[in-house]
Amino acid sequence: MSLSMYEASIPAFNQMLAALSGVLDKADAHASAKKIDPAVLPATRLSPDMFPLSRQVQIACDFAKGTAARLAGVDNPSFADTEKTFPELRERIARTVAFLATLKAAQIDGSEGRDISLKVGPKEMHFKGQPYLVNFALPNFYFHVTMAYAILRASGVDLGKMDYMGMPRPA
Repeated sequence: MSLSMYEASIPAFNQMLAALSGVLDKADAHASAKKIDPAVLPATRLSPDMFPLSRQVQIACDFAKGTAARLAGVDNPSFADTEKTFPELRERIARTVAFLATLKAAQIDGSEGRDISLKVGPKEMHFKGQPYLVNFALPNFYFHVTMAYAILRASGVDLGKMDYMGMPRPA
């Protein structure tokens, strides 16, 4: 049995976004227990030239919803990048997951050869659906989820591998 475009994307996005929301729950509890100003961790960076936690979460959500929308051939919902707190970041994740739930397998399956064009900074990029998903979108999505996890782990939040991975879907 082959892996469909839907199965290669939506379940992975859902699993990792649920895990990311759980990581943010733990970070929120950590900040409260340690009496850390609620604005500190969302603004924390691994390096001065990297995006802060809040932006890592926003971009991860953007890759999940944007990828799914492009593969399905539907409009990509626009979210303002205004989240600064853990509740706001978790709400963004919830809105992303809610959008993903509106998409059916039939909308995404068969998109392997769909023409995908997007602007990345000043550059226009062009892909076919499968290389877009496998070689561009998923690596970028996982990168930003990983950076969010790493920022919080480096900030002392008690996190482990299962927090990062979340609950895999049963066979």
